[in-house]
Amino acid sequence: MAAAAPLTVTAGGATSGFAITERTGIPIAYLAVAAILALFAVGYVAMSRHVVNAGAFYSYVAQGLGKPAGVGAAFIAVLAYNAMQIGLYGGFGAVLAGFLGDRFGISVSWWACALAGWAIVAVLGVLRVDLNGRVLAVMLLAEIAVAALFAVVMVANPAESGFTFSALSPGFLFSAGIGAALVTAVTGFVGFEATVVFSEETRDPRRTVARATFIAVAVTGLLYGLSAWALTVATGPDKIVAAAQEHSTELIFTLVQPHVGQFVVDLGHLLFVTSLFAALLSFHHTVGRYLFSLGREQVLPAVLGRTSRRTSAPKAGSITQSTLALLVLLGFAAAGADPIVHLFFWVTVSGGLGVLILMTLTSAAVIGYFIRDRRGENVWRRLAAPVLATVALGWVLYLTIDQFAVLLGVDPASPLRWLFPASFAVTAALGLLWAVLLRAWRPEVYDAVGLGANAAAANPFGLSTPLVTEGSRA
Repeated sequence: MAAAAPLTVTAGGATSGFAITERTGIPIAYLAVAAILALFAVGYVAMSRHVVNAGAFYSYVAQGLGKPAGVGAAFIAVLAYNAMQIGLYGGFGAVLAGFLGDRFGISVSWWACALAGWAIVAVLGVLRVDLNGRVLAVMLLAEIAVAALFAVVMVANPAESGFTFSALSPGFLFSAGIGAALVTAVTGFVGFEATVVFSEETRDPRRTVARATFIAVAVTGLLYGLSAWALTVATGPDKIVAAAQEHSTELIFTLVQPHVGQFVVDLGHLLFVTSLFAALLSFHHTVGRYLFSLGREQVLPAVLGRTSRRTSAPKAGSITQSTLALLVLLGFAAAGADPIVHLFFWVTVSGGLGVLILMTLTSAAVIGYFIRDRRGENVWRRLAAPVLATVALGWVLYLTIDQFAVLLGVDPASPLRWLFPASFAVTAALGLLWAVLLRAWRPEVYDAVGLGANAAAANPFGLSTPLVTEGSRA
């Protein structure tokens, strides 16, 4: 949930979604996606009881749809999660710079704030995950409380048009441009699936992974849907788009300020910044663990599979992610790009598209895996729920790609509407090609694809370092 960043979504993601897509169905889109992801999670966590791997989506696709598909999924995952993590620096830098300017009169550029956040994440990325987990938990509880308070205040003070549920109408799910609203919603949930990414560092993954996953989907789904709906109540459904375009990420604070006072608004701004930071740190860990998993199996250079002897964190993967983030940040700063539109929204929702592709593939992989191995799972978990989830996710994926121009807020003829989706197609093709080359050149590595900590059984000469030792699990 810290990676999903509840306050970031309610104050930034939902508002940007209204402004850029110009669709008022954002609230029902969040609730619909929550229902679809809960269905997806049934098969996802069922498979987590049989396959424990920090590479999650990658290993599941490899074992359910075949090793070439698994390597292709791995490449998509690395690109998607990097996009999510790096895109968040745009929001973090812009929001922090605005907060410092408004409250303290300190004039600083967004990229300077983003680089400061980058430096802290780079250091924390190589520290123990349990220490970072405690920090994230405190931030998470505080931002959920503030987001819920703001939602209650907005509902209690409706616009002149009165109290209305129109933005929650299921009819929006079949309206033009709904694909843009749905992928905006999917982006808000990215992070809940990380419960499985950290399975190798969990004391009892068979029990806690399932519980954490369903709690994350339920809490964030209700919070996102109701908070986005509260925004439409406070402004009026017919004025929410114009208000979001005028005030951007400040909209929610502008609406509640007359009713809660400046202190609470300042607290909300501060927690907005820490929410973005929490998401940055969480996605940094996720990218590091994907790189670790691929390095451990030597799908990527083996150095990425090395962990810190002191903290057991995936040190090489963490440093690699930090380096890439720095290069992209410097490039956006040099280009004079808009940190909210071009980095925070465009790049993160493109990352959300990548994760949506991964979820669709993984849901299909669950079916393939349990067709061969039915041990311990009933027909609902191994077949019925995954089939329904695959169909639903496939529908959302189709609508998203078809309506990507609406999502970006560009002309349908703009090459940008294909550039972002095509990047994942090219990345997947490179992964498939690399898998074919591994099978021909290094069959012992190819045989170990997707096996994770058990890779040594298939590849006795490969790197098989576990993410943490048994005695240090937390």
